[in-house]
Order: sequence, then C-alpha cells, then structure tokens
Amino acid sequence: MIRAGIIGATGYTGIELLRLLNSHPSARIHTVTSRTEQGKTVAAVFPTLRGLTDLEYHGPETPLLKECNVIFFTTPNATAMYQAADLLDNGIKIIDLSADFRLRDAELWSKWYGEKHACPDLLKKAVYGLPELNRGLISGASLVANPGCYPTAVILALLPLLEAGLVDPTSLIADAKSGVSGAGRHAVVANLFCEVEESFKAYAASGHRHLPEIIQALNAIDGNVVDIIFIPHLVPMLRGIHATLYADIIKTGADIQAIYENRYRDEAFVDVMPGGSHPDTRSVRGTNVCRIAVHQPGQGHKLVVLSVIDNLVKGAAGQAVQNMNIMFGLEESTGLSAPALSP
Repeated sequence: MIRAGIIGATGYTGIELLRLLNSHPSARIHTVTSRTEQGKTVAAVFPTLRGLTDLEYHGPETPLLKECNVIFFTTPNATAMYQAADLLDNGIKIIDLSADFRLRDAELWSKWYGEKHACPDLLKKAVYGLPELNRGLISGASLVANPGCYPTAVILALLPLLEAGLVDPTSLIADAKSGVSGAGRHAVVANLFCEVEESFKAYAASGHRHLPEIIQALNAIDGNVVDIIFIPHLVPMLRGIHATLYADIIKTGADIQAIYENRYRDEAFVDVMPGGSHPDTRSVRGTNVCRIAVHQPGQGHKLVVLSVIDNLVKGAAGQAVQNMNIMFGLEESTGLSAPALSP
C-alpha cells in the first residue's frame, strides 16, 4: 500500500486530491498538512468527506511526512521548491501540482514567478508529468512536475499535429476558457459570485504564466521554435476548461481524424470524438478525461481543434494520481475510472 502525504491540502485541488486518493485501492493518505487548518479534522474543513476519513491536519513540519512513499504538493507557487530537496534525500517521491518545477530554465522561471528559484539544480531533474507525452520518463522519476490545467488541454490538442509535422508551428492560436475554480480558493474580489455571474472576460492577454510552459512542451515535441498566441478567459462556471486551437495546415491530403485516433488509440484518458463533434465541459466534469474533436472548416487550410478537460481533475489532481500510478508501477487508470457527473 502506497503511503501518500499531501502538503497544503485545503484548496480546490487539495480537496479533489483527497477525494480521489480516499477511494484509491492501492494508496492510503498517511498525512495532510496545513498551516491555517492545523489541528482541525479534514471532515470539518470539507464536509463532503464526513464519514469517509478521520484524518487531521498537521503542521508542515510533521515527522509523518518522512514516513510517506510519495508527497503531493498542492501549495501555492514558490513553496515546494523549499522542501523538495530534503524529501528527495529521504527517498520520498514528489509530485508537485504547483509551477515550481515545470520550467527547466531558472531565469525564465524567475521572470514569470517573480523571485529567485530556491533549487535550480532540481529543475533539470524534474520530469514534466504529462503521461501521454512523457510516460517512460515518469515511470523512473522521483520528482514530477504536474502540468498546469491550461497547458494540459492545449498540449494534448496540438500534440498529434506537431508530431506529424502537419501544421505551421508558428501559426498556433490557443483560445481557452476556464471555470472560476481555476483561480483557487483564496478570497479575491474579481472571483466573487457577483463579479463573475453573467459576465465573460479575457485576462492576462499580454502574457500568462502558463505560456512558457506550453511553449517549452511544444518545442520539445516539434523540435522547432513554436510560436503560439495563448489567451485565457474566465467564464461563469465552477469547473472545466474549453480550449479552441487554430493552426495553418502545411501538409495537405492527410487524414487528420485518423492521425488523432491512431495517436490516442491506447490512451485511457484521451477521447477523440467522431468527426464533426463538439465536446462540452460537462461531459468531462469530475473525470480525468481530455475529450478532443478536430474540424477543418470548408476543407480549407485552417484547422480547428476543440479540447475539454476538468481543470481540477485531468488539469490537476487526477493527472497527479495518474502520475503516481505510473511511478509505482500500477495500472494507470487505478482510482480514476469514475464516469462524469451529470447534470
């Protein structure tokens, strides 16, 4: 049985991870930490888990962490990087759901996250935890950087195109929309119900923190310098991401639908829909699935790819559990087979 610890398990990603691990047949939550909720029971903070767990929040220095086989960080950015080295030295595997280890360049990380990286040597050792791209590396990793929610939806949508060299890598546009839970559980006026309801807006149009992560992954796929415009939007729903990707086709005559179906045929968590489909976020709510549809309007030279995920599951906690399964040699879908919630 895998002994798992969760550091900072009080946000939306944290409760989602608690929900998934609580019913995982091969893992047991050994300890959870929180500075703000220390001494309280998990069930008192999250009543959805009443009767399912008797866990209590401990402080971040609890010795119980050293008894774990794997530690999940569901902390704000610039937290895991101060604790990772010590845990790794004790033989504990780490899955970081923040952005601390997603970028390989320490200077680039500092530019986007506003402070010096505490352990730049670990950036080169961390494996980017997108299983459909790096499964082999993840299986032998001790430190996995769980991808961001937007990058997950965008990269999975573009991966087959770039691998096959079908599109101009400098023509890419990602128009993405996210539910409010993507902004986290902390109190921010812009995310209040009265501010979000009956409204729709773009944000970070001049540059979002997920942009360099997306570019880094796409460059690794294509081998060229990818140029992508990424514009995120906030929509008045609780959870979910819908990404619409645009690209210029440079190789004509290819059966693009077949390319997607063949690329993801053996992937448990990527569903390529029939031609002409329009996936919606409700169809993946609560699941670890990315659902994709491909369109070629008018059979012209522009390609449109639709990609939907649950930002808290495939975009965060579910993908983290998927990575844990791979790291410990389990069936990849273990604990992640529940169907979507509807309505």
